[in-house]
Amino acid sequence: MDLPLETLIFLFSAMLIIGVLATKFSSHLGLPALVLFLLIGMGLNRFIFFEDVEFTQLIGIMALIIILFEGGTQTKWSNVRPVIGAAGILATLGVLITSLVTGLAAVYILNFSLLEGMLFGAIVGSTDAAAVFSVLGNKNIKKKLTSTLEAESGSNDPMAVFLTITFIEMIKIPDTSIWDAVGSFFVQMGLGLLLGLLLGKLTVTIINTIKLDTNGLYPILAIGMATSTYILTDFLGGSGLLAVYVMAVFVGNSDLMYRNSILRFNEGFAWMMQILMFILLGLLVFPKQLLDVFWQGIILTIILMFIARPVAVFLTMIFMKYNFKEQVFISWAGLKGAVPIVLATYPIVAGIENSHLIFNAVFFVVLISALVQGSTLSWLASRLGLTNNKNDPSQPTMELINLGNSEAEIMEVTITSKSPAVNTSLIDLVLPNDTLIIGIIRHEKLITPTGNTIIEDDDTLYVLGNKKSREKAKLVLLGQMVKKEKEKDKKKKRIRRKDKQ
Repeated sequence: MDLPLETLIFLFSAMLIIGVLATKFSSHLGLPALVLFLLIGMGLNRFIFFEDVEFTQLIGIMALIIILFEGGTQTKWSNVRPVIGAAGILATLGVLITSLVTGLAAVYILNFSLLEGMLFGAIVGSTDAAAVFSVLGNKNIKKKLTSTLEAESGSNDPMAVFLTITFIEMIKIPDTSIWDAVGSFFVQMGLGLLLGLLLGKLTVTIINTIKLDTNGLYPILAIGMATSTYILTDFLGGSGLLAVYVMAVFVGNSDLMYRNSILRFNEGFAWMMQILMFILLGLLVFPKQLLDVFWQGIILTIILMFIARPVAVFLTMIFMKYNFKEQVFISWAGLKGAVPIVLATYPIVAGIENSHLIFNAVFFVVLISALVQGSTLSWLASRLGLTNNKNDPSQPTMELINLGNSEAEIMEVTITSKSPAVNTSLIDLVLPNDTLIIGIIRHEKLITPTGNTIIEDDDTLYVLGNKKSREKAKLVLLGQMVKKEKEKDKKKKRIRRKDKQ
């Protein structure tokens, strides 16, 4: 691609603008945005000759890190914890079964060798996090199902990466031991989980401790910690993608300063990386090449959607507390997206025979899967009776100016039914002297607090105070402080009554 610098800058800006506008059209059409991004890339390759697979692979991996980090920080552990077992089995054994069934079909349909077929199956075996997060994010589907799918898609990429790399090694080095690969899998997953937790705790400690001159630097610091988590874990022989997701879930569910700034930045940055990644991946494909695998691609997609994924789901969830309709929905929600196409670049870089055929077939499968499954998820959930009676309210936010390198901060606190501050007026709260509630969001509306304002369940409070008083303020609003103060008042009243007597 030999183009003037000005042309490249123009194309980059055009990709971002067109990509953002495409998200608007995709939501109206009920399609995953990635489909439009891929089509835009395929359209642009008529004017731009682009074949840098290694650069695309690099951008793809960086994008996956950002997407997993953003998705993980938005994941509520309270929702994921009840379904972590089912999601974990789907992310490992489910991916393996899907890969084997699809791989065997590819052997006969594409005339591949057994290992080439298994490689193809491994590449398309995982549910894609970017596709699932974008499609389920605004759908009125039961939380149990969305949590299961989000946890599965966020944690199953390592299994797909492991299987892909393993089969590439077995093709290039026939003497590779399968038992060595199995041992390597447990090492990678174990290190990914452990380092993800440790580095997640380190990230929270650094963000809550360090004093930067502007709050705009904290989101950049968080992204830097996420990429460092991937690199360090990968260097030590662990699964970098799993570590990033685990680290992100830990960070997102911790008491974190500058939370809103970090989450909003992550959301925008993740969208930008999705746009760039999918358009670049689209640039690598030419429609004429897809026509060469048209019928084979359709047959493989049908097998993947109607046989391989359902077999994997029903076998792995046979003893799980999911009814038949829920298992049908989870089977249909095995969306394919960025990960399979990024993984499809691995055989090309490794110089595997039939690698371009694998890439084109994978691209075709992903395109059809995202187009068909992604656009019918909401409809299927409604037909199966798996939707909520009303939409979940969006996460309330209020844009505030953080106070930079000072001892003051603005803290966001969400009240639950178990919070001692529920049904308590602000004037009766025993907050630290240097702490003030400056705003309340209730039912997505901003309320100006007064002394007579009663705190209700699900209120989001914005608390201005000194950082040193942070824990005491949290105890008052979320802990046992109010109860203790009330008990003290009761004791004082009893003492006064006794004194009067």
